[in-house]
Amino acid sequence: MQNPLRSEAEAFRFLIVVIAGSAVIVAAAYINTWLGVAAAVLVVAGVARWYWRQPSPRPPRLEVHDDTPHARRILVVANETVGGRPLREEVAKRAQGSSAEILVVAPALNSPVKHWVSDEDGARAAAQQRVDASVARLAESGVSVRGEVGDAEPLQAIEDALRTFGADEIVLSTHPEGRSNWLEQGLVEEARRRFALPITHVVVDLEAEREEVR
Repeated sequence: MQNPLRSEAEAFRFLIVVIAGSAVIVAAAYINTWLGVAAAVLVVAGVARWYWRQPSPRPPRLEVHDDTPHARRILVVANETVGGRPLREEVAKRAQGSSAEILVVAPALNSPVKHWVSDEDGARAAAQQRVDASVARLAESGVSVRGEVGDAEPLQAIEDALRTFGADEIVLSTHPEGRSNWLEQGLVEEARRRFALPITHVVVDLEAEREEVR
């Protein structure tokens, strides 16, 4: 059974039934009192039967939500250290066990003189080579990865990348302290102040890696 008044249309039909039944009762009572009583009993019984025989309401439709985790997006920002083993291992570890999309951005390093004369072709070409090599090695881990060259200013490169790549976290790679211009400039701290995302700092010692290879 359901409430017959759960909608305006059904409430209107119920009102019509009541009015019609009342009219029958009044007409019967006008002819004879006992006939009116009998009509009232029949009308009430008919309305009650109609009410109780209404179909039960259907259960509410359950909305099925897709709980499949969405791809985690990791923005990797590095320059000369973009191909370093600690960086590759950190990114692979963060991408492990989930569907991850990785964007590698390498700011185009340039000398001050070449920057002022707008001669950045060489810097961008070198950065592109580093990005391509890093992307190829990360792809060997089976993750979805692509790369691009960013603005020479690393903070601006991060900001530009976030406009088109909705990252969940940032992995920022530098040389060790004492050999990193980015660390001397306070890049990691400034990035954490500016961007409301988890930022992991990875130190890559390329000289130590070369010694290991030798």
